[in-house]
Amino acid sequence: MKCEMSLGVENRFLGALVGLAVGDALGAPFEGREAGAFRAEGMVPGGPRRLEAGQWTGATSMALCLAASIIESGGFKATDQMDRYLRWRDQGYMSSTGTCFGIGGTTDAALSRYAANGEPYAGSTDERSADNGSLMRLAPISMYLVHDAGRAKELAAQMSKTTHAATEAVDCCRYFAGLLVGALRGDSKELLLSDLYSPVYNYWLFQHVALTRRVDTIARGVYKSKHGGELPATRYVIDTMEAALWAFHQSSSFREGALLAVHLGNDTGTTAAVYGQLAGAHYGVEGIPSEWLGTLAERELIETLARRLLHATNQSIRHFVEL
Repeated sequence: MKCEMSLGVENRFLGALVGLAVGDALGAPFEGREAGAFRAEGMVPGGPRRLEAGQWTGATSMALCLAASIIESGGFKATDQMDRYLRWRDQGYMSSTGTCFGIGGTTDAALSRYAANGEPYAGSTDERSADNGSLMRLAPISMYLVHDAGRAKELAAQMSKTTHAATEAVDCCRYFAGLLVGALRGDSKELLLSDLYSPVYNYWLFQHVALTRRVDTIARGVYKSKHGGELPATRYVIDTMEAALWAFHQSSSFREGALLAVHLGNDTGTTAAVYGQLAGAHYGVEGIPSEWLGTLAERELIETLARRLLHATNQSIRHFVEL
C-alpha cells in the first residue's frame, strides 16, 4: 500500500495521535473514581489528578517519546526509545506539566533496570505485570508502518517488551496495532470489529502468531454483548483493551465513545487514551469535538509529530529494521 499525502490520510494520522491525547486529558481528572462519576461534557481542571484543563499524563508523554524516537532515529531503535522514556521520567521531557506525571510501577521498574544495565528489553515477563502501559502509547508504531501491517504487529510486540514483556500485554499490542493500521487505511468499523480482524488476511489463524486465550476472546468480539457494568476498566491490559473496544463499538462518534469510556470509571485516562487512538484514526481529527481540541495542551507539538510520521512513511520506508 502506498500512503499518499492526502487530506483523508493526514486527517486520520492527526486523529490517531491527537485522539490519544484528547482521551487521556478527558479522563485523567477522574482517575480512580467509580463508574458514572464523570458528568462534564468536556475537559475539566482539578479532580484527584490535579491537572489543568487539557493537560495529559504518561500515556501521551510516552506516545510522543515513541513518535519522536521513530522520526529522529529513522526507524525502530529500542535504546533510543528507552532513553527518551527516562528523560520523561527524570526530567519531564514530553510532559504537559513539566514533570513526569502518571508513571506506572511496571514502567518505572523497567526503566530502572535499563538505567542500571543498558538492556533496552527490560519489561517483566511476570503475567501479574500485564498492565496497560505499552498499549496506551502504541499509535506511532502503526502510523509509521501503515503500509506494512505484518511488520507493524511484530514491532508492536518489540515496543511492548521494552517495558511490558508479559504475554498478554504483548498480544494486546499486536492485535491493537492491526486495528490501528486498518483504521488509518480507512477500513469500516464493521470490518475492524469483525472476528479476529487483521489487515493481513487470516493472520491470527496461523499457530505461530496465534493470540493468547483472553486476547483471542476479545478479538472475537466478546465485549459486544456486554453492558458497561460488566467492564471493570482497570489497569490490567485485558480490561483496558476490552473497555476501549466496547466504547468504540457502542458509539457512533468520537465524543460519544470517549464519554462512554470515561463513564466506566477506574483507569479512566488510559482507557480513553486507548479508545482515542482507534477512534481518532477512524473518525479523523475533524471528528474530535472542537472544544476539546481548543483546550488540549501542546496541540501543535502533537500535530507536528503526527505530520512528521506521515512524511516519514511517505519516504518509502517499507521495512522497519532495528538499528
